[in-house]
Amino acid sequence: MTTDQTTATWRAAAENADADAVRPLLAPTVTVISPLTARFRFTGPDQVSAMMAAAFTVISDIKFHTEVGDDSTRALFFHGRCGREELEEAQLLRFDENGLITELTLFGRPLPAATEIMGKIGPLLLRKQGRPAIARLVSVLSKPLAVVTRLGEKHIVPMADPARAKS
Repeated sequence: MTTDQTTATWRAAAENADADAVRPLLAPTVTVISPLTARFRFTGPDQVSAMMAAAFTVISDIKFHTEVGDDSTRALFFHGRCGREELEEAQLLRFDENGLITELTLFGRPLPAATEIMGKIGPLLLRKQGRPAIARLVSVLSKPLAVVTRLGEKHIVPMADPARAKS
């Protein structure tokens, strides 16, 4: 498989929320570097496929708008939604000599969307791992963060707008 074929299939899988189409694109040593934590990484096709399935449950309306790169590295950018939050994500993909994905680094914005994703995807993954108590804990603890970032984005951040009249 070529990098172009892998990338095209990856984009179609994401836009169609098709987690099953992702797995054949992953190298045996694939690693995902999350935008939400530096405490651990998702490694191997099983963990990465599970994470992508959860992501496709939480993130909707994915539409890629930009792709740059070469045969070893691509950067993909898309707009989507998590609940009522609009988001933009950048994905840095690295490929092996067979065109399979060896590394996926994710970056997301704005902060309210990132906290919304964290509050939904973490509990989903934890429940699938058979850890419902920790899933509830993550859900409860992430809600205030999501509320604070949403309110800050709506009411506090606009005060820093350079175009805003001084008061």
